[in-house]
Amino acid sequence: MSFPPTGTAADRTPHEGSGYRRTARTTPARAKERVGYDRQSVHSVLDEGYVCHLGFVREGAPVVLPTLYAREGERLYLHGSTGATAVLGARGDGLAVCVTVTHVDGLVLARSAFHHSVNYRSVVAHGTAHPVRDTAEKARVLDLLVDHVVPGRAADCRPADPRELAATGVLALDLAEVSVKVRAGGPNDDPEDLSLPHWAGVLPVRTVHGPPVPAGAPASAPGYLTAYARA
Repeated sequence: MSFPPTGTAADRTPHEGSGYRRTARTTPARAKERVGYDRQSVHSVLDEGYVCHLGFVREGAPVVLPTLYAREGERLYLHGSTGATAVLGARGDGLAVCVTVTHVDGLVLARSAFHHSVNYRSVVAHGTAHPVRDTAEKARVLDLLVDHVVPGRAADCRPADPRELAATGVLALDLAEVSVKVRAGGPNDDPEDLSLPHWAGVLPVRTVHGPPVPAGAPASAPGYLTAYARA
């Protein structure tokens, strides 16, 4: 994913070409130069992850829960159980939610404590989530979720049976009110601090998959899994 620089090296913003409509909820109060609405940039951030944070209101209080997700076109599917508060709350007219996905790319260490920061890519999506009710569609989406976490896995495991499908809840959220926010580059030290003797720079952060650890037979991992672990 490539973003054209604007301002300093640490203030880069996604290209705002054909994309999502800007709304009051997707316009930040600060660091507006880092925010974009480009669909390709949004999709890229979403497709790289598989854990999101699902926010909603329960009994007048905010709740934020981590859960698995997958994107298909302009829709996010969120995994849960049929007894989960979010799934129960989405019955009827749906559930107003805010979904966030964040990737940390680096720890930005400045010469002053104030200018320490984090390089990141994040997506925030607002909307109304609805449960996937059709059994066949739910089974298809669960395969989509499995393959999003580990590509090729859905074909290499037993699919959910009717009892398991009945116990599993899936929420669908259309991507309409969405923004992507990015910080990249080094620290924004004040000019008068540049001569200080403290080290400054970026400590890169990345997620890696280790070698597969078998749980009984067969001991040899399939090719799609070893390839995924090396990626």
